[in-house]
Amino acid sequence: MSAKGTWHGNGVSAADIQVSNVLIVENDLPHTETLARGLERHGHRVTCVATGDEALRAHEDASIVLMDLELPDLDGLEVCRGIRSISDVPLIALTARETELDLILGFQAGVDDYLVKPYRFRELLARMNAVSRRAQHSSHPADRVITHGPLHIEVPARQVYLDGRPISMTPKEFDLLHLLASSPSCVLARKQIMRRVWGDCWSRRTLDTHVSSVRSKLGSADWIITVRGVGFRLGYDIASRSMNDRSLVRAST
Repeated sequence: MSAKGTWHGNGVSAADIQVSNVLIVENDLPHTETLARGLERHGHRVTCVATGDEALRAHEDASIVLMDLELPDLDGLEVCRGIRSISDVPLIALTARETELDLILGFQAGVDDYLVKPYRFRELLARMNAVSRRAQHSSHPADRVITHGPLHIEVPARQVYLDGRPISMTPKEFDLLHLLASSPSCVLARKQIMRRVWGDCWSRRTLDTHVSSVRSKLGSADWIITVRGVGFRLGYDIASRSMNDRSLVRAST
């Protein structure tokens, strides 16, 4: 590899590479250092963490995540699910797990691509470009409006509507509802919600107060379901019931 980051004889030049903020999640220090140096020579900005817990806190600033599935504290697939539940950041698994079942479980956990170690660096660069392009092409304005039955969330405008009526929300109430509505089938852990919405400044009481306030403004406690001992999920059941009720009303008129 030359000082300009061009790999000789492979057809991949520095001009072909989309510069990204890359998060490497890997507890093998020599491998991390080698990978980070290669990416930095191609102009990428690199952050390295060694645990799943660090990855869950650091991924928000990344434009692509390279994830080893063998981590010392958490199962890599669970970390992938956690990231995917709150983010569409491109995610590539780099792992020694190579069976067909491993690949299926990885894709089910939300990874966009899967490379088995040892892999070729040139192939990694190509795959990083591919998943980044797909992510850019899928980021249409329409994707930034979330609808669940009578509940509509306009993300760019940070506005919530219920049955067409605007619902006034504080910034943190909006962030909380948006987070839950973005992954309606997932139960989000308390710690995950608090870290995502409040960062390092939170308490258990803070989350409970905001959940209560959002429920009140939406007119029903069923909009946010408490999963005892775990956390919360969006009450998509009430959205389905509301849609069915309106269908019955239309059918009877």
